[in-house]
Amino acid sequence: MKMNRLGRTDIHVSEICLGTMTWGSQNSEAEAFQQMDYALERGVNFFDTAELYPTTPLSKETYGNTEEIIGNWLKSTGKRDEVVLATKVAGPGRPYIREGGPITGASLREALDASLSRLKTDYVDLYQIHWPNRGHFHFRGAWSYNPYKQDRAQAQHDIAEILEAISDCVKAGKIRAIGLSNETTWGTQTFLTLAEQKGLPRVASIQNEYNLLYRHYDLDLAELSHHEDVGLLAYSPLAGGILSGKYLGGQKPAGSRGSINGDIGGRLVPQQEAPTRAYVELAKKHGIDPSTLAVAFCLTRPFMASAIIGATTMEQLKVNIDAADVTMSEEILKEIAKIHREYPMPI
Repeated sequence: MKMNRLGRTDIHVSEICLGTMTWGSQNSEAEAFQQMDYALERGVNFFDTAELYPTTPLSKETYGNTEEIIGNWLKSTGKRDEVVLATKVAGPGRPYIREGGPITGASLREALDASLSRLKTDYVDLYQIHWPNRGHFHFRGAWSYNPYKQDRAQAQHDIAEILEAISDCVKAGKIRAIGLSNETTWGTQTFLTLAEQKGLPRVASIQNEYNLLYRHYDLDLAELSHHEDVGLLAYSPLAGGILSGKYLGGQKPAGSRGSINGDIGGRLVPQQEAPTRAYVELAKKHGIDPSTLAVAFCLTRPFMASAIIGATTMEQLKVNIDAADVTMSEEILKEIAKIHREYPMPI
Protein backbone atom coordinates (compact mmCIF):
# COMPACT_ATOMS: atom_id res chain seq x y z
CA MET A 1 0.00 0.00 0.00
CA LYS A 2 1.51 3.28 -1.12
CA MET A 3 1.69 6.10 1.43
CA ASN A 4 1.26 9.76 0.52
CA ARG A 5 2.21 12.84 2.47
CA LEU A 6 -0.79 14.88 3.58
CA GLY A 7 -0.15 18.39 2.31
CA ARG A 8 2.95 19.89 3.94
CA THR A 9 2.39 18.08 7.23
CA ASP A 10 4.41 15.18 8.62
CA ILE A 11 1.36 12.90 8.33
CA HIS A 12 1.45 10.08 5.78
CA VAL A 13 -1.75 8.36 4.70
CA SER A 14 -2.48 5.25 2.68
CA GLU A 15 -3.52 5.97 -0.91
CA ILE A 16 -6.81 4.26 -0.10
CA CYS A 17 -8.87 5.62 2.78
CA LEU A 18 -11.65 3.70 4.52
CA GLY A 19 -14.92 5.61 4.29
CA THR A 20 -17.50 5.04 6.99
CA MET A 21 -20.78 6.76 6.09
CA THR A 22 -22.87 3.56 6.05
CA TRP A 23 -21.93 2.47 9.56
CA GLY A 24 -24.84 2.76 11.93
CA SER A 25 -27.51 2.46 9.24
CA GLN A 26 -26.66 0.07 6.41
CA ASN A 27 -23.91 -1.57 8.46
CA SER A 28 -23.98 -2.80 12.04
CA GLU A 29 -21.25 -2.14 14.55
CA ALA A 30 -19.99 -5.72 14.16
CA GLU A 31 -19.73 -5.27 10.38
CA ALA A 32 -17.93 -1.95 10.83
CA PHE A 33 -15.46 -3.58 13.22
CA GLN A 34 -14.78 -6.28 10.62
CA GLN A 35 -14.16 -3.65 7.94
CA MET A 36 -11.72 -1.71 10.11
CA ASP A 37 -9.83 -4.87 11.08
CA TYR A 38 -9.53 -5.99 7.47
CA ALA A 39 -8.56 -2.58 6.11
CA LEU A 40 -5.79 -2.20 8.66
CA GLU A 41 -4.50 -5.67 7.77
CA ARG A 42 -4.35 -4.64 4.09
CA GLY A 43 -2.27 -1.56 4.90
CA VAL A 44 -5.04 1.05 5.03
CA ASN A 45 -4.07 3.39 7.88
CA PHE A 46 -6.53 6.20 7.06
CA PHE A 47 -10.17 6.28 8.27
CA ASP A 48 -12.54 9.11 7.34
CA THR A 49 -15.78 9.96 9.11
CA ALA A 50 -17.96 12.96 10.04
CA GLU A 51 -20.26 14.07 12.82
CA LEU A 52 -23.07 13.94 10.21
CA TYR A 53 -22.71 10.20 9.53
CA PRO A 54 -24.33 7.83 8.77
CA THR A 55 -25.89 9.22 5.62
CA THR A 56 -28.12 6.43 4.36
CA PRO A 57 -30.41 8.00 5.22
CA LEU A 58 -29.48 11.19 7.07
CA SER A 59 -31.54 11.60 10.22
CA LYS A 60 -31.61 13.15 13.66
CA GLU A 61 -31.96 9.67 15.15
CA THR A 62 -28.75 8.30 13.62
CA TYR A 63 -26.64 11.49 13.85
CA GLY A 64 -23.25 10.71 15.41
CA ASN A 65 -23.67 6.93 15.28
CA THR A 66 -20.70 6.36 12.99
CA GLU A 67 -18.26 8.23 15.22
CA GLU A 68 -19.53 6.26 18.21
CA ILE A 69 -18.89 2.97 16.39
CA ILE A 70 -15.35 4.02 15.52
CA GLY A 71 -14.78 5.14 19.10
CA ASN A 72 -15.91 1.77 20.38
CA TRP A 73 -13.49 0.03 17.99
CA LEU A 74 -10.60 2.26 19.02
CA LYS A 75 -11.31 1.58 22.68
CA SER A 76 -11.68 -2.17 22.26
CA THR A 77 -8.60 -2.63 20.05
CA GLY A 78 -6.24 -0.04 21.51
CA LYS A 79 -5.08 0.77 17.97
CA ARG A 80 -5.52 4.54 18.01
CA ASP A 81 -1.83 5.10 17.24
CA GLU A 82 -2.06 2.90 14.13
CA VAL A 83 -4.79 4.99 12.50
CA VAL A 84 -4.81 8.41 10.86
CA LEU A 85 -8.28 9.53 11.89
CA ALA A 86 -10.23 12.21 10.03
CA THR A 87 -13.62 13.68 10.83
CA LYS A 88 -15.65 16.74 9.83
CA VAL A 89 -17.72 19.54 11.30
CA ALA A 90 -21.08 19.92 9.56
CA GLY A 91 -21.89 23.13 7.74
CA PRO A 92 -25.22 24.97 7.95
CA GLY A 93 -28.61 23.65 6.95
CA ARG A 94 -29.41 20.67 9.18
CA PRO A 95 -31.87 21.81 11.90
CA TYR A 96 -30.89 18.99 14.26
CA ILE A 97 -27.21 19.99 14.14
CA ARG A 98 -26.71 23.15 16.21
CA GLU A 99 -30.08 24.41 14.96
CA GLY A 100 -28.83 24.51 11.38
CA GLY A 101 -26.56 27.49 12.01
CA PRO A 102 -23.34 28.37 10.18
CA ILE A 103 -19.92 27.28 11.34
CA THR A 104 -18.51 29.78 13.82
CA GLY A 105 -15.53 29.60 16.12
CA ALA A 106 -17.78 28.62 19.00
CA SER A 107 -19.77 26.03 17.07
CA LEU A 108 -16.60 24.44 15.71
CA ARG A 109 -15.16 24.03 19.19
CA GLU A 110 -18.46 22.55 20.37
CA ALA A 111 -18.60 20.15 17.43
CA LEU A 112 -14.99 19.04 17.84
CA ASP A 113 -15.38 18.28 21.53
CA ALA A 114 -18.52 16.25 20.83
CA SER A 115 -16.73 14.31 18.08
CA LEU A 116 -13.76 13.59 20.34
CA SER A 117 -16.13 12.27 22.98
CA ARG A 118 -17.89 9.96 20.53
CA LEU A 119 -14.59 8.84 19.00
CA LYS A 120 -13.13 8.20 22.46
CA THR A 121 -9.89 9.95 21.63
CA ASP A 122 -8.08 13.11 22.70
CA TYR A 123 -7.28 14.27 19.17
CA VAL A 124 -8.09 13.87 15.48
CA ASP A 125 -5.35 13.78 12.88
CA LEU A 126 -7.37 15.68 10.28
CA TYR A 127 -10.31 17.96 11.01
CA GLN A 128 -12.32 19.05 7.98
CA ILE A 129 -14.96 21.66 7.17
CA HIS A 130 -17.70 19.47 5.65
CA TRP A 131 -19.14 22.24 3.47
CA PRO A 132 -18.75 26.04 3.51
CA ASN A 133 -21.15 28.54 5.05
CA ARG A 134 -21.52 30.51 1.83
CA GLY A 135 -22.77 27.70 -0.42
CA HIS A 136 -21.07 25.71 -3.18
CA PHE A 137 -21.68 23.74 -6.40
CA HIS A 138 -21.18 20.22 -5.04
CA PHE A 139 -23.88 17.58 -4.43
CA ARG A 140 -25.11 18.14 -8.04
CA GLY A 141 -25.33 21.89 -7.45
CA ALA A 142 -23.39 22.71 -10.61
CA TRP A 143 -26.58 23.05 -12.61
CA SER A 144 -27.94 25.87 -10.46
CA TYR A 145 -24.77 27.35 -8.95
CA ASN A 146 -24.93 31.12 -8.41
CA PRO A 147 -22.08 32.74 -6.46
CA TYR A 148 -23.12 36.29 -7.33
CA LYS A 149 -25.12 36.86 -4.18
CA GLN A 150 -22.27 35.89 -1.89
CA ASP A 151 -20.89 38.51 0.48
CA ARG A 152 -17.10 38.52 0.06
CA ALA A 153 -16.41 40.27 3.36
CA GLN A 154 -18.67 37.86 5.26
CA ALA A 155 -17.07 34.85 3.60
CA GLN A 156 -13.58 36.06 4.50
CA HIS A 157 -14.70 36.82 8.06
CA ASP A 158 -16.12 33.30 8.43
CA ILE A 159 -12.95 31.70 7.11
CA ALA A 160 -10.73 33.77 9.40
CA GLU A 161 -12.89 32.95 12.43
CA ILE A 162 -12.81 29.25 11.58
CA LEU A 163 -9.02 29.29 11.17
CA GLU A 164 -8.54 31.09 14.47
CA ALA A 165 -10.71 28.55 16.30
CA ILE A 166 -8.83 25.69 14.65
CA SER A 167 -5.54 27.30 15.65
CA ASP A 168 -6.65 27.26 19.29
CA CYS A 169 -7.60 23.59 18.95
CA VAL A 170 -4.25 22.75 17.35
CA LYS A 171 -2.43 24.46 20.21
CA ALA A 172 -4.57 22.48 22.66
CA GLY A 173 -3.47 19.23 20.99
CA LYS A 174 -6.94 18.35 19.72
CA ILE A 175 -6.17 18.65 15.98
CA ARG A 176 -3.03 17.76 14.02
CA ALA A 177 -3.99 19.02 10.56
CA ILE A 178 -6.92 20.67 8.83
CA GLY A 179 -8.79 20.04 5.61
CA LEU A 180 -11.71 21.29 3.56
CA SER A 181 -14.54 19.45 1.85
CA ASN A 182 -16.96 20.40 -0.91
CA GLU A 183 -14.94 23.55 -1.51
CA THR A 184 -14.12 25.69 -4.51
CA THR A 185 -10.83 26.99 -5.82
CA TRP A 186 -11.52 30.51 -4.49
CA GLY A 187 -12.55 29.17 -1.09
CA THR A 188 -9.49 26.97 -0.77
CA GLN A 189 -7.10 29.73 -1.84
CA THR A 190 -8.75 32.13 0.62
CA PHE A 191 -8.11 29.69 3.45
CA LEU A 192 -4.47 29.41 2.34
CA THR A 193 -3.98 33.16 1.94
CA LEU A 194 -5.52 34.09 5.29
CA ALA A 195 -3.55 31.36 7.05
CA GLU A 196 -0.32 32.72 5.61
CA GLN A 197 -1.19 36.33 6.43
CA LYS A 198 -2.24 35.59 10.00
CA GLY A 199 0.14 32.75 10.89
CA LEU A 200 -2.69 30.24 11.25
CA PRO A 201 -2.85 26.50 10.37
CA ARG A 202 -2.51 25.67 6.70
CA VAL A 203 -5.01 23.54 4.79
CA ALA A 204 -3.51 20.13 4.00
CA SER A 205 -6.26 18.53 1.94
CA ILE A 206 -9.60 18.99 0.23
CA GLN A 207 -12.24 16.26 0.17
CA ASN A 208 -14.31 16.64 -3.00
CA GLU A 209 -16.12 14.22 -5.26
CA TYR A 210 -13.99 12.66 -7.99
CA ASN A 211 -14.67 9.67 -10.23
CA LEU A 212 -14.78 8.60 -13.86
CA LEU A 213 -18.19 10.26 -14.27
CA TYR A 214 -17.35 13.50 -12.43
CA ARG A 215 -13.90 14.99 -13.03
CA HIS A 216 -14.30 18.67 -12.22
CA TYR A 217 -11.14 18.49 -10.06
CA ASP A 218 -8.98 17.98 -13.17
CA LEU A 219 -9.19 21.71 -13.87
CA ASP A 220 -8.52 24.72 -11.58
CA LEU A 221 -8.36 22.69 -8.38
CA ALA A 222 -5.71 20.41 -9.90
CA GLU A 223 -3.57 23.50 -10.52
CA LEU A 224 -4.08 24.63 -6.94
CA SER A 225 -3.17 21.15 -5.64
CA HIS A 226 0.06 21.23 -7.65
CA HIS A 227 1.24 24.67 -6.62
CA GLU A 228 -0.01 24.69 -3.02
CA ASP A 229 0.48 21.04 -1.97
CA VAL A 230 -3.18 20.51 -1.11
CA GLY A 231 -3.99 16.88 -1.89
CA LEU A 232 -7.39 15.59 -2.95
CA LEU A 233 -9.24 13.11 -0.78
CA ALA A 234 -11.62 11.77 -3.41
CA TYR A 235 -15.04 10.79 -2.18
CA SER A 236 -17.44 8.66 -4.25
CA PRO A 237 -14.73 7.15 -6.49
CA LEU A 238 -17.44 4.71 -7.62
CA ALA A 239 -20.01 7.51 -8.11
CA GLY A 240 -22.12 6.12 -5.28
CA GLY A 241 -21.68 2.55 -6.55
CA ILE A 242 -22.82 3.34 -10.10
CA LEU A 243 -19.43 2.47 -11.64
CA SER A 244 -19.70 -1.08 -10.30
CA GLY A 245 -22.31 -1.57 -13.01
CA LYS A 246 -24.96 -2.87 -10.62
CA TYR A 247 -27.51 -0.23 -11.64
CA LEU A 248 -27.22 -0.76 -15.40
CA GLY A 249 -30.48 -1.35 -17.18
CA GLY A 250 -32.50 0.22 -14.39
CA GLN A 251 -31.58 -2.37 -11.77
CA LYS A 252 -31.67 -1.43 -8.08
CA PRO A 253 -30.44 -4.39 -6.02
CA ALA A 254 -32.10 -4.84 -2.62
CA GLY A 255 -30.16 -3.13 0.16
CA SER A 256 -28.12 -1.02 -2.24
CA ARG A 257 -27.80 2.73 -1.91
CA GLY A 258 -29.95 3.16 -5.00
CA SER A 259 -32.76 1.15 -3.43
CA ILE A 260 -32.62 3.35 -0.32
CA ASN A 261 -31.83 6.82 -1.68
CA GLY A 262 -33.44 6.57 -5.10
CA ASP A 263 -31.22 8.60 -7.41
CA ILE A 264 -28.05 8.37 -5.25
CA GLY A 265 -27.79 12.08 -4.63
CA GLY A 266 -28.74 13.01 -8.19
CA ARG A 267 -26.16 10.70 -9.79
CA LEU A 268 -28.46 7.92 -11.01
CA VAL A 269 -29.71 9.75 -14.08
CA PRO A 270 -30.22 8.52 -17.66
CA GLN A 271 -27.11 10.38 -18.88
CA GLN A 272 -24.78 8.15 -16.84
CA GLU A 273 -25.96 4.88 -18.41
CA ALA A 274 -23.87 5.01 -21.61
CA PRO A 275 -20.52 6.04 -20.07
CA THR A 276 -21.00 3.66 -17.15
CA ARG A 277 -21.61 0.80 -19.56
CA ALA A 278 -18.50 1.82 -21.52
CA TYR A 279 -16.31 1.82 -18.41
CA VAL A 280 -17.73 -1.52 -17.23
CA GLU A 281 -17.07 -3.08 -20.64
CA LEU A 282 -13.54 -1.63 -20.63
CA ALA A 283 -12.85 -3.20 -17.25
CA LYS A 284 -14.14 -6.58 -18.36
CA LYS A 285 -12.09 -6.39 -21.57
CA HIS A 286 -8.94 -6.09 -19.46
CA GLY A 287 -9.98 -8.68 -16.87
CA ILE A 288 -10.44 -6.15 -14.05
CA ASP A 289 -13.44 -5.75 -11.78
CA PRO A 290 -15.24 -2.50 -12.75
CA SER A 291 -15.07 -1.19 -9.18
CA THR A 292 -11.38 -1.97 -8.94
CA LEU A 293 -10.77 -0.17 -12.24
CA ALA A 294 -12.68 2.93 -11.09
CA VAL A 295 -10.68 3.23 -7.88
CA ALA A 296 -7.38 2.38 -9.58
CA PHE A 297 -7.93 5.20 -12.08
CA CYS A 298 -8.29 7.68 -9.21
CA LEU A 299 -4.96 6.50 -7.81
CA THR A 300 -3.19 7.49 -11.05
CA ARG A 301 -4.07 11.18 -10.68
CA PRO A 302 -1.07 13.30 -9.60
CA PHE A 303 -3.16 15.37 -7.17
CA MET A 304 -4.57 12.36 -5.33
CA ALA A 305 -3.67 12.10 -1.64
CA SER A 306 -6.15 9.28 -1.01
CA ALA A 307 -9.28 7.77 -2.55
CA ILE A 308 -12.05 7.20 -0.01
CA ILE A 309 -13.77 3.87 -0.53
CA GLY A 310 -17.03 2.81 1.07
CA ALA A 311 -18.52 -0.66 1.24
CA THR A 312 -21.54 -2.37 2.74
CA THR A 313 -20.13 -5.89 2.29
CA MET A 314 -16.72 -7.41 2.88
CA GLU A 315 -16.58 -8.54 -0.75
CA GLN A 316 -17.05 -4.94 -1.91
CA LEU A 317 -14.34 -3.80 0.49
CA LYS A 318 -11.86 -6.38 -0.81
CA VAL A 319 -12.55 -5.48 -4.44
CA ASN A 320 -12.04 -1.77 -3.71
CA ILE A 321 -8.80 -2.24 -1.77
CA ASP A 322 -7.50 -4.48 -4.57
CA ALA A 323 -7.15 -1.28 -6.62
CA ALA A 324 -3.91 -0.58 -4.77
CA ASP A 325 -2.36 -3.61 -6.48
CA VAL A 326 -3.47 -2.70 -10.02
CA THR A 327 -1.09 -1.07 -12.50
CA MET A 328 -3.03 0.93 -15.07
CA SER A 329 -1.51 0.44 -18.53
CA GLU A 330 -1.16 3.23 -21.06
CA GLU A 331 -3.68 1.40 -23.22
CA ILE A 332 -6.33 1.46 -20.49
CA LEU A 333 -5.66 5.12 -19.69
CA LYS A 334 -5.99 6.04 -23.37
CA GLU A 335 -9.30 4.19 -23.60
CA ILE A 336 -10.53 5.98 -20.46
CA ALA A 337 -9.54 9.32 -21.98
CA LYS A 338 -11.49 8.47 -25.12
CA ILE A 339 -14.65 7.62 -23.14
CA HIS A 340 -14.26 10.75 -21.02
CA ARG A 341 -13.96 12.94 -24.11
CA GLU A 342 -17.22 11.49 -25.41
CA TYR A 343 -19.04 11.80 -22.07
CA PRO A 344 -17.31 14.66 -20.17
CA MET A 345 -19.91 15.37 -17.47
CA PRO A 346 -22.76 12.85 -17.35
CA ILE A 347 -23.70 13.47 -13.73
